[in-house]
Amino acid sequence: MIETAEKVHVKIKQPKPKWLRVKLPTGNNYRNVRKLVDTYGLHTICQSGNCPNMGECWGEGTATFMILGNVCTRSCGFCSVKTGRPETVDWDEPERVARSVKLMSVKHCVITSVDRDDLRDGGSIIWKETVQAVRRMSPGTTMETLIPDFKGETVNIDRIVEVAPEIVSHNMETVRRLTRKVRIQAQYDRSLEVLRYLKEAGVPRTKSGIMLGLGEKREEVIESLADLRKANVDIVTLGQYLQPTPGHLPVQEFVTPEQFEEYKEIGLEMGFRYVESGPLVRSSYHAERHMF
Repeated sequence: MIETAEKVHVKIKQPKPKWLRVKLPTGNNYRNVRKLVDTYGLHTICQSGNCPNMGECWGEGTATFMILGNVCTRSCGFCSVKTGRPETVDWDEPERVARSVKLMSVKHCVITSVDRDDLRDGGSIIWKETVQAVRRMSPGTTMETLIPDFKGETVNIDRIVEVAPEIVSHNMETVRRLTRKVRIQAQYDRSLEVLRYLKEAGVPRTKSGIMLGLGEKREEVIESLADLRKANVDIVTLGQYLQPTPGHLPVQEFVTPEQFEEYKEIGLEMGFRYVESGPLVRSSYHAERHMF
C-alpha cells in the first residue's frame, strides 16, 4: 500500500495581483484540442495541473501530454495531480499520443508524466515507446520530454537518452531548503545529478524549472540558478506558484514582474542559453522557443 503525506496546510488569504489575471479558454482551436483530448482519452498536465495558460496554449492548438496515467505515486505539496495507487500501465498509450500529435499537426511536442515509483522501470519503457511512436508518425515534430527523476537510476534515464529528444527537462521546482517540504519524496541533489548526467550523456539541450512564492529567499533562488549552471543546464523557467486547492501549500508571496525580470537577467549573466521568467510562466510555456 502506498503511503502518502496528508496535504493539510494553513491557507493564507491573499488577493491575486492584477498581473496574474488570465482570460477564460475560448475559440475554435481550444474546442478542437479539447475534443481530441477527450476523444482519445489523453491526460494533459494542462488540465491535471490546473495550468493558468491552458486557454492560450490550447487556443494555439498545442498541449503538453501527460503519460502513464493521471495518478502519481508521490505526494508533492504543490501539485494538484491525484496521489495514490496508479492503474495498470496502458501499453496502447504511446500510439494514442502519437496519433493525436499527428492529428493536431504539432510542430513541437511536450511530453511529461506522473511519477511511477510502483514500476521497476519507473515508466521509462513507456516513455521510450511514446517518443518512438511520435517520431514514427510525425518525423518532422521536435520534442521536449519533461521527465521524473526515476530515483536517479541511470538504466532508466538512459532509455530517454537513447531516443534523443531535442530537449530533456527535469524540474527542481524549488530551492534546496524547501525541497523536503515541497517535494516530499524527492531530493535536491539527486535532481541536480539527473540533469548533470543527461548533459554528460550527450543530450543537446537540458532544462529545469523553479516555482517562486513558496517562502524562498532571493539569495536561495540565485544559489539554485548557480547550481543548475554547474550542472550545465541550458534552459531555465521561473514562474509564480499558485495554490491549486486549500489542501496544498499556501502562497507565501506574490513575486512581482520586476523581480522575475531581475532573475532573468541574473540567469542570462550566469550563462543560461534561455531564461523564461514571469508570473505566469510554466515549464512548457512557449516551449517551442527553447529550441533556439
